[in-house]
Amino acid sequence: MIKHTTPIRVRYADTDQMKNVYYARYFEYFEQGRSDLLRDIGMPYPQVEEMGIHLPVIEAHAVYRRPVRYDDLLKVVTMVKEVPVARIRLDYEVHVDGETELVAEGYTIHSFVNATTGRPTRAPAQFLERTEDRMQKRK
Repeated sequence: MIKHTTPIRVRYADTDQMKNVYYARYFEYFEQGRSDLLRDIGMPYPQVEEMGIHLPVIEAHAVYRRPVRYDDLLKVVTMVKEVPVARIRLDYEVHVDGETELVAEGYTIHSFVNATTGRPTRAPAQFLERTEDRMQKRK
């Protein structure tokens, strides 16, 4: 498994009228965690795109356990549990910093798509190598 933790400070603009983080913001937090994880394994989005690959979200899910508020410091834990083939699933856990209670969790599934043709394709060899290497180091 590959795991990366991203700290995110809740901005006032992230909250709704009830002073809780607006539910859709969690998908933005997931996106930040995903970008940071890819950068951490040496495959930042711009590099993936230079390889002629796009990673559109084809499925997204979130479960909200308890509200969080303005100025809370969150820890978004992003995980890849399986080596991708034509799709990659990323799982997310969100905690308030210093607490163990889960405030939200979810996942996104992305398809590897050829940027020129728009058709699904397999994960690039370089992406697979970096993913497999990181998974081996974590064992």
